[in-house]
Amino acid sequence: MIERFRSLIAWSRTHQGKKMTRYVLGSVVTTAVSFTSIAILYGFRIIPGVVWATLAGNLIATLPAYHLNRTWTWGKRGRSHLRREIIPFWSMSFLSIAFSQIGAFWARAEVHSHSWSHLADTALVTGTNLLCFAIFFVLKLMVFNRIFHVNKLERLEEHLTLEERGAIEPSFPQITND
Repeated sequence: MIERFRSLIAWSRTHQGKKMTRYVLGSVVTTAVSFTSIAILYGFRIIPGVVWATLAGNLIATLPAYHLNRTWTWGKRGRSHLRREIIPFWSMSFLSIAFSQIGAFWARAEVHSHSWSHLADTALVTGTNLLCFAIFFVLKLMVFNRIFHVNKLERLEEHLTLEERGAIEPSFPQITND
């Protein structure tokens, strides 16, 4: 068990490990934004409808999601590329929002068929949204990793052990991106 923990810590220091950690933390941040937005919009009856509150909360969360994924997780700088980055990102985001809308329709039916407190209704709506986005988590990781991919040298790093990585001099030969 301790060896597995050490192995996980060692992996978290690799390029892929750092990227995965940043992706998870970015997802935590955007999920918190979505969760909080829906809780405020629906909970305080700013938007009284479950479906519209869910849609608004998720649209709000896509703005920090794009920025965090592009710049922090994958380290992309400069202008975004419309066809290779923006369209795939927003397509995935809209698919996950559409899936969350299915959850919102289910939550709305549950809210209308029971006489729970508004707090319980809000918990159901936000929890359903959280579950829907959890389902898309891995799929989005795979797609975002492909569209925001920066450095093909990370494949080399994945195959090196920690000892080998420490032995490499900063001026190792150039590797072409074939």
